[in-house]
Amino acid sequence: MTSHTYIDPSPANFQAFKDLPRDTPINMLNLLRFRESADYPAGHEHAGKGWSGRRAYEEYGKTSGPIFRRVGGSIVWRGSFQTVVTGPEGESWHDGFIAHYPDAGAFFAMLKDADYQRAVVNRTAALLDSRLVRFAPGEAGTGFG
Repeated sequence: MTSHTYIDPSPANFQAFKDLPRDTPINMLNLLRFRESADYPAGHEHAGKGWSGRRAYEEYGKTSGPIFRRVGGSIVWRGSFQTVVTGPEGESWHDGFIAHYPDAGAFFAMLKDADYQRAVVNRTAALLDSRLVRFAPGEAGTGFG
């Protein structure tokens, strides 16, 4: 398993994301590893409730979902982790999904939304590690190329 964990983008990675076109559809691959116990900041309304990381992420989904849908987002694939076939030995994830946005501007609109900014504390409390990878949607088919 990697010694680095990632919850939020680095400034360089976020700048690279911002430098890409904002007016084309995007798919965001999300890989999630949950904390055993959610880690909320002291004084947060959910601190001390004894929630698992998965439960905190469910709260994130519930509170961010309306904003995600309002900007035109949809989930195009979701799955539960089984094993890494090609990649670092010992790497594991709890869940993965692909979120589709009509364009990168919609993703930025979600991030800037005041309700989303309140909701995202649940994501931070929930996750031990994550990956968020942007892809341009391509065509589905029957071959690899």
